[in-house]
Amino acid sequence: MRYGHFDDAAREYVITTPHTPYPWINYLGSEQFFSLLSHQSGGYSFYRDAKMRRLTRYRYNNIPTDEGGRYFYINDGGDVWTPSWMPVKAELEHFEARHGLGYSTITGERGGLRVESLFFVPLGENAEVQKVTVTNTSAAAKSFTLFSFVEFCLWNAQDDQTNYQRNLSIGEVEVEMDGPSGSAIYHKTEYRERRDHYAVYGVNAQASGFDTDRDTFVGAYNGLGDAAVPLAGKSAGSVASGWYPIGSHSLDITLAPGESASHTFVLGYIENPQDEKWAPADDAAGIADKQVINKTRAHELLARFATTEQTDAAFEALKAHWTELLSGYSVSSTDEKLDRMVNVWNQYQCMVTFNMSRSASYFETGIGRGMGFRDSNQDLLGFVHLIPERARERILDIAATQFPDGSAYHQYQPLTKRGNNDIGSGFNDDPLWLIAGVAAYIKESGDFSILDEQVPFDNDESLAESLFEHLTRSFRYTIDNRGPHGLPLIGRADWNDCLNLNCFSNEPGESFQTTENQAGGVAESVFIAAQFVLYGAEYAELAERRGLADVAAEARAAVEDMRAAVLSHGWDGDWFLRAYDFYGNKIGTDEKPEGKIWIEPQGFAVMAGIGVEGADPTTPEAKASPAIKALDSVNEMLATDHGMVLQYPAYTSYQIELGEVSTYPPGYKENGGIFCHNNPWVIIGETVVGRGAQAFDYYKRITPAYREDISDVHKLEPYVYAQMIAGKEAVRHGEAKNSWLTGTAAWNFVAVSQYLLGVRPGYDGLVVDPQIGPDVPEYTVTRRARGAVYEITVTNSGAPGARAALEVDGVAVDGNVVPYAPAGSTVKVRATL
Repeated sequence: MRYGHFDDAAREYVITTPHTPYPWINYLGSEQFFSLLSHQSGGYSFYRDAKMRRLTRYRYNNIPTDEGGRYFYINDGGDVWTPSWMPVKAELEHFEARHGLGYSTITGERGGLRVESLFFVPLGENAEVQKVTVTNTSAAAKSFTLFSFVEFCLWNAQDDQTNYQRNLSIGEVEVEMDGPSGSAIYHKTEYRERRDHYAVYGVNAQASGFDTDRDTFVGAYNGLGDAAVPLAGKSAGSVASGWYPIGSHSLDITLAPGESASHTFVLGYIENPQDEKWAPADDAAGIADKQVINKTRAHELLARFATTEQTDAAFEALKAHWTELLSGYSVSSTDEKLDRMVNVWNQYQCMVTFNMSRSASYFETGIGRGMGFRDSNQDLLGFVHLIPERARERILDIAATQFPDGSAYHQYQPLTKRGNNDIGSGFNDDPLWLIAGVAAYIKESGDFSILDEQVPFDNDESLAESLFEHLTRSFRYTIDNRGPHGLPLIGRADWNDCLNLNCFSNEPGESFQTTENQAGGVAESVFIAAQFVLYGAEYAELAERRGLADVAAEARAAVEDMRAAVLSHGWDGDWFLRAYDFYGNKIGTDEKPEGKIWIEPQGFAVMAGIGVEGADPTTPEAKASPAIKALDSVNEMLATDHGMVLQYPAYTSYQIELGEVSTYPPGYKENGGIFCHNNPWVIIGETVVGRGAQAFDYYKRITPAYREDISDVHKLEPYVYAQMIAGKEAVRHGEAKNSWLTGTAAWNFVAVSQYLLGVRPGYDGLVVDPQIGPDVPEYTVTRRARGAVYEITVTNSGAPGARAALEVDGVAVDGNVVPYAPAGSTVKVRATL
């Protein structure tokens, strides 16, 4: 069952009913100001940090699920309704929500009035702009009142939800009914104290009335669906003093038949320097110093959206920005679902995950997690081609949170860019992801100078060293922390946060990730070993290119030692082991009744080239190679119609020596769920061994556009990836959870763009090596790289093991590397399989 459709020409997903299985959301903003917006106008806004600079309040675990957001109420002669359906839930004659790139429109029609609300964050602005257009579709004149509504959060979202004894006494606002650009409400809680920032909610018209006190607006014992002020049809003029501050304007509007009126509302974040916090004292006007906020910057913001024409121009600039961004990589094929995911939605989601990491979604409150060290480095892989300069900045921010020994904070706060002690450290895969992110950036940009940047350790400038030294310590950390089999020690966990082999917890509520109560230098990770083989080789290449031949040779020797250790001690006969536990026992072995095979090492080891010798699928000997055996075992034991499960069989009881992984019910999350993040590793592995048809089949099983027709099963947005889909042992197999903020976005874009379609950046040129099977017999990739444009046309037989022969500008070339051309060039490549 579908609840909408893709509008490919507009690059929008069109939702045609408010009754989706779960709120389907969009993200507004890609610089410093962000909003989450559902198709029912739910969600919230923040500046940079969803915990520390929350502008509007949102309640998770609410009933109904998605009540609370930015709303517009209509009182049309006593008929009160909301064009977003929520929260009033009055029946609409027409409903449509369109989620686009950095914007959304929500349209509702009832009783001869059509209300279209456009929401977006303009480029260069710290504000959410809401353009509301009301049209009289009836045959008679209409007089009605439009009410706006936002509920302010008291900045620190965690304190806002816990410290009521203080917070219910500190709310403060100012109201400006006749400002330079219309009416405005200012939220200034704590501004008299330590804060240098406030929020403004303005409209580019003289409002008929206002409210800033939530209890007055809603009414005692009412909810937002039966709010008192809209029902009364007139604002109460309430001023919040303590209690719950809100922003609401009312506009009395009269329209002739067929007439439309547009108004722009602006929710903005303003910072003032300490010496400019207050309006100048004016004794004659009764303005006392340190009582009235300095509104100069707010007035300037509101003036930039004082007319519909200004708002429309900002919106067009936003759309043009995305058109330019997405021109960096596109495909034209006969598969419309492939094209829309590659050209629009996958890249868009990569941008969102780059901005948010895992911090703020409808499944993450934005309070408990900041930016992930591991997560942000992986997100770079799918983002770096869009805006390399921002990727460069992010790399330096990430590296600055690394410890001198090469380990790292697991997460850091985006506002302070400092490590988050609450989450801790000791995730032993973290250091190697820095090498992955830096290598991807250099391949994309050619900017080797980043390796010379001086970057502090633990944000301590006195400990600053070159970024290359940071990479060296990342590399050395793995070598210096190995166990009895020569495999890397896992620490608190590796990529799988829930595989906690040194935490033996019987204490309810104890953190598996910050507790390491029996560390013994024994628990090893085969996954980190495969990761070291892959990214250790990248480190060696960077050392070689810096003229450090001895360092490169030593690194390559260490990589080969690790490769040998994986094949000797990380192989179970038909697949790669997952780990060794605290006692030195195998995890992910056929010797155990549960958790026999895990997906992570199968995909990553083959990606790293471990066991691929003799894996040519055109030869009968291929079946004997470890790579083919491992991938065949994945297909036999882990693959389902909805993707590949993380391990099988799932654990049916709590295994204290394994940690959190066995606390989930079978089939969910890390215990046998389809953790979509690691599916691309197997997809890439299948292309490495030349089985493109199998790789593309796996790709389609988890990619949202291909799952749109089963939205009643999938439940979440059919335009972005989910972190998890319930596995084959779950109660509701195929149901997704945790959409938007997942490393699936970056890794699936890497899988489809660089390996299935087969165009990826190298240090010296574009590697063209398509492996997608016979389903896509011909396609063209347009790829921008280092200022040149490459038009790559692929004629694809789909034959297993076939590799492309290349012509560059009509001349046949050996190998699969197309050298980088001068900026401004257009290079035509033909690849024939």
